[in-house]
Amino acid sequence: MTNAEGQPIPVIIDCDTGVDDALALLFAVRHPGLDLRAVTCVAGNTDVDGVVRNTLTVLEQAGAPDIPVARGAGLPLIEPARSARHVHGEDGMGDIGLPAPTRAPVDVDAVTLLRREILASPRPVTLIPTAPLTNIALLLRTHPEVTRNIERIVFMGGAVATGNATPVAEFNVWHDPEAAAIALTAGVPITMYGLDVFQRVVVPGADVRRLRASTEPGARLAGDLLSHRPATPDVATDSEAGGIGDAGAVCTVVDPAGITTRLLPVEVSLAPGPTRGQTIVDRRPRPGESEIHTGVREQALVDVALDVDVARFVKLYLTTVEG
Repeated sequence: MTNAEGQPIPVIIDCDTGVDDALALLFAVRHPGLDLRAVTCVAGNTDVDGVVRNTLTVLEQAGAPDIPVARGAGLPLIEPARSARHVHGEDGMGDIGLPAPTRAPVDVDAVTLLRREILASPRPVTLIPTAPLTNIALLLRTHPEVTRNIERIVFMGGAVATGNATPVAEFNVWHDPEAAAIALTAGVPITMYGLDVFQRVVVPGADVRRLRASTEPGARLAGDLLSHRPATPDVATDSEAGGIGDAGAVCTVVDPAGITTRLLPVEVSLAPGPTRGQTIVDRRPRPGESEIHTGVREQALVDVALDVDVARFVKLYLTTVEG
């Protein structure tokens, strides 16, 4: 997909690479409809220095051009850092033995790079955060003028139904709920690609095996990463199948018709306790007693992904990465 002028869509990925962030980067650098202008790194799946290392390695393995990569926040706004190494391995990349990168990050921080690239873009930029939203919140609070050149934010995070970090909270939002609340209320159009669709896009085992046998480094890396992301048991019974995870959010930018969304009120629970980090999505057809008695709450309206065309996104992912 391209924008209305037939040009590639300018995008910036903010990530915590991460197995499935790596899958997202591989897709973004290989899809001709995307112009990946920068990648910014934040603590999440692993510590921020590990995220920078992993990001540079993936871009190198993918044969990407010299895309600027910047180190961002090492801690959430309020919470301590809480990694997901039990999911992504000690190195954040499935411990598959990737080489250290020869590339280096740029000499400015993530917020500075985000501001620079957004304001310098001749066309409005689409931000794709696949990580806790700490860098994005810091950007929006420090440089609110960037919103005039942001087309939209398409973020992987949140859940309508069931969480993974807690029964109701998804990891990226739970890791930094205040940052998510800031991003959702910034006045920029937002699409929420949450767990409800995230967990469903699964590459069949036969395709994973084909990728792993490829002689092309990027395709082979995609296969190795997918093999480390087994599908959840309720989605697939093929033990070698792997979910594309965060890459689905990037697929959404290329092919928005691949998901079904509704514009719904969403707020982030910031209170201590069992609901902290929950994205409360209001699907009621009419106001309830709370609003009637106390006045309607001002909630951000978010395009919430409720369904996904799995076969369509799997085909899009494979065609792009192997192309």
